[in-house]
Amino acid sequence: MNNRINEKEIRAVFDDDTITVYQAYRKEIALPAVENQKFIPPFKMDRMTWVKPSFLWMMYRCGWAHKEGQEHVLAIKIKREGLRWALDNSCLSHFNSEIHNSREEWEEKLKQSPVRIQWDPERDIHLEKLNYRSIQIGLSGEAVNKYVNEWIISITDITPLCKKIHSLVSENIQEAIDHLPKEKLYVN
Repeated sequence: MNNRINEKEIRAVFDDDTITVYQAYRKEIALPAVENQKFIPPFKMDRMTWVKPSFLWMMYRCGWAHKEGQEHVLAIKIKREGLRWALDNSCLSHFNSEIHNSREEWEEKLKQSPVRIQWDPERDIHLEKLNYRSIQIGLSGEAVNKYVNEWIISITDITPLCKKIHSLVSENIQEAIDHLPKEKLYVN
């Protein structure tokens, strides 16, 4: 039996209809988003916005909600059909000769694609690199519009949970692990 983890697999919290992605923002963006259950100004629709299905990768990125401008972590439940659309309309954020016929072809696809995919090393509860990668999905243009206006089911501020888990890492690692979102292999 092969217990090897594939290098690139999406692991997430999901059900039949939705998948949870994470983002971190300053309070001026996060709190109105939670209150309105939709991103509203000062959220900028014309900027690329990155969503991450991996909770621990989000914790690495935002420093357990302590990095400036990322003090509020949001769990955003979106429609699985939205993620499917994003993946179907995506381009890798970097050139890969095994996938792209030429650098020029990749550059052209990148210009035209409203979604960028990036695979970064997954993190453990101590935020150390693991031997497999987690997906980050960059949304721009049409994709941001769809995300904000069609895909979002709910937005929850999970900052207190993030900070609780972080404090438990040094106090009671098993309890910290028990509080992690239960992610599993996502099949689109």
